[in-house]
Amino acid sequence: MDNKMSFGQWLLTIFLLCIPCVNYVLLIVWAVGDGGGYTARKTFSQAYLIVSIAIFVLSFIFGIVAGMLGATAVGSTMLFFL
Repeated sequence: MDNKMSFGQWLLTIFLLCIPCVNYVLLIVWAVGDGGGYTARKTFSQAYLIVSIAIFVLSFIFGIVAGMLGATAVGSTMLFFL
């Protein structure tokens, strides 16, 4: 096997990653397995999963901080009106 992905194979890969829920299942299968026989797909899947997890963790932390700041702002505003 040539182990190089053609333009059509990349388009199919990107199309499959646009389907909700299916995308993460495929990413995990490709990242843990042999990438469907392609090293580039395996490496891409690993990198995509790492970036996705990092964005999720940062978003979660940002949401917690924003919620705490919002609760503090509402609490101090309520004291102002009392």
